[in-house]
Amino acid sequence: MTHWLILLVVLPAFLAPFIVLAARYHIVIQRVISVAGVVALIAIAAGLAAQASDGTVTLYQLGDWAAPFGIVLVGDRLSTLMALLTAVLALFVLLYAIGSKWDTRGWHFHALFQFQLMGIMGAFLTGDLFNLFVFFEVLLIASYGLMIHAGGTVRLRAGVQYVLFNLLGSTLFLFALGAIYAETGTLNMADLAQRVQLIDVSDTVGIRIAAVLLLMVFAIKAAVVPLHFWLPSSYAEAPGPVAALFAIMTKVGAYAIIRVYTLIFSPELEVTAGLHGWWLLPAALVSLAIGMVGVLAARKLDRLVAFSVIGSMGMVMVAISLFTPTATAAALYYIVHSTLAAGALFLISDLVRTGRRNNLHLTAQAPMGGAALTAGLFFVAAIAMAGLPPLSGFVGKLLVLDAGFDTPYMAWVWAVVLGSSLVSVVGFARAGSVLFWKAEGLAKEVSDDGEEEAGRPEAPSVLSYVAVGGLIALLVAHTVFAGPVTRYTSEIAGQLFAPDGYISTVLDTPGKLSGDKAVKEEH
Repeated sequence: MTHWLILLVVLPAFLAPFIVLAARYHIVIQRVISVAGVVALIAIAAGLAAQASDGTVTLYQLGDWAAPFGIVLVGDRLSTLMALLTAVLALFVLLYAIGSKWDTRGWHFHALFQFQLMGIMGAFLTGDLFNLFVFFEVLLIASYGLMIHAGGTVRLRAGVQYVLFNLLGSTLFLFALGAIYAETGTLNMADLAQRVQLIDVSDTVGIRIAAVLLLMVFAIKAAVVPLHFWLPSSYAEAPGPVAALFAIMTKVGAYAIIRVYTLIFSPELEVTAGLHGWWLLPAALVSLAIGMVGVLAARKLDRLVAFSVIGSMGMVMVAISLFTPTATAAALYYIVHSTLAAGALFLISDLVRTGRRNNLHLTAQAPMGGAALTAGLFFVAAIAMAGLPPLSGFVGKLLVLDAGFDTPYMAWVWAVVLGSSLVSVVGFARAGSVLFWKAEGLAKEVSDDGEEEAGRPEAPSVLSYVAVGGLIALLVAHTVFAGPVTRYTSEIAGQLFAPDGYISTVLDTPGKLSGDKAVKEEH
């Protein structure tokens, strides 16, 4: 049994307390440990993703207890892709936090950062629903600490709202788990996939309620309308690098929907037929529309980016709600794109905050420090998020539109996607022109002799620009290699909609290869 899989969870879990206990007062040591840990996570995740690329499903049994009785971690194409995406985003966010010195503005930033990675990695890799709940709580606790990092009344109020609403989701999650266990006697996903199929169609009340509750919980995490209202204030008030890391948090909800509603409650399952289809697509379309209207109406840059996250999640959920291999492949391509684009935009908004003396209002003001380079980065990231050619947002939207072409909902999908794209273009163009083209007066400061003189705006650090530039470079690479990436996401979708390999590996049923707990798809 390979131990590489568990390292993605254990490594940040050990680094966090080590940073607190051994390097609490030494910020340089904290930075070195934290960066080295994230680089190690990238290397491990890349190796596991390469192993899973041929269809191999890797299983890790904690304590060598076999499923469904023991705790298991499972690495397939989808989970390893999401783990790699998380680790790569974390590296650039961490570099930005160091370059901008956000990590020195409060206590325990690096420890909380590692605990956050532990929770996210565990959520992507776990093989049972109860431990998905456990890792949700780990990342919730760590994210609250990161959100209120550096303090402030407004930030504290937004953090409390964030925690309370997510605790409501956790309560619903527990109710759903109780109902599922009462109906099936298990919470292991692979075991559930088999047992749910044995439930008599005439006795489906309990499992249908559980399926609906789970969908509501995951919709909260994914910020789907009408369960989205916690996100704008929470993300806008969080520190810049923290909000950038949170770009992957909504994807945890999308991942959970994909995993649970292809493996356990699949679209063709008669027991829960229609439960996730009749309202998820309308909610996704409304989320997309509201998000992009919010981009147009926002009066501050950070809220504009937060609403663009809601809009991008609406786009992802439009594709997921179609529940076809083609649509799921499009959703996965767009998940990678939107994570990188949202992360870059949150970091750019912090660059603007630095250059404009903590002011993100979309009004004509004095020139900012580093305006030319910041404007260039914003221009590229805004094009990507708005879905204009030639970047990956345009490719992703084409894939979503193509996936919806042969469905009964084609007119609605095309109308909302194209209409919201136009609105987002106008919103981002307005913000960019006000921020970088219009200047009104000069910044003033008091000199040593008491006279007022023109002040020089503070320019962000080189490392901050390197971090943002890295995310922009990944967006460009995601566009250049769109062909291979879409082929790979199609393979992921094929594996999701034919989960026999996943189930046989986890439950150790015939079809498993000898040696490590791994199985390959038949091509």
